[in-house]
Amino acid sequence: MAKEITGYVKLQVKGGAANPAPPIGPALGSKGLNIMEFCKQFNARTQDKAGQVLPVVITVYSDKSFDFVIKTPPTPVLILETVKAKSGSASPNRTKVGSLTWEQVKKIAETKMPDLNCFTIESAMKMVAGTARSMGVTVTGKAPWEN
Repeated sequence: MAKEITGYVKLQVKGGAANPAPPIGPALGSKGLNIMEFCKQFNARTQDKAGQVLPVVITVYSDKSFDFVIKTPPTPVLILETVKAKSGSASPNRTKVGSLTWEQVKKIAETKMPDLNCFTIESAMKMVAGTARSMGVTVTGKAPWEN
């Protein structure tokens, strides 16, 4: 018989750098989970993605056991890494912090595709381009579907 789910915990943790300090410790401690066990498992599964911010969804069961799913890095983080900027623009309509090409947008969209709610790469590219625009990053060139 399946275990009864008592809740979910959503966190954003740097890959390979989970430790019992806040925010992980208090979030998992309040659910009664073994914090060190989560940290060991998470660090083992994300050692190849060290330093990247990774969203994780932890499913908590009634017997205080858990399992977790690691998602792809957030789109703004991927955009900032590609543009090599520290942060997005404070006023994105006036001040631009960098630019992307459509090939770079496609690469980010392909990375994010499993976590997006779209079916085609074109719609994923439009979502990434919209996120970039709201961060003050311009997308240069002509969109591939505008031929």
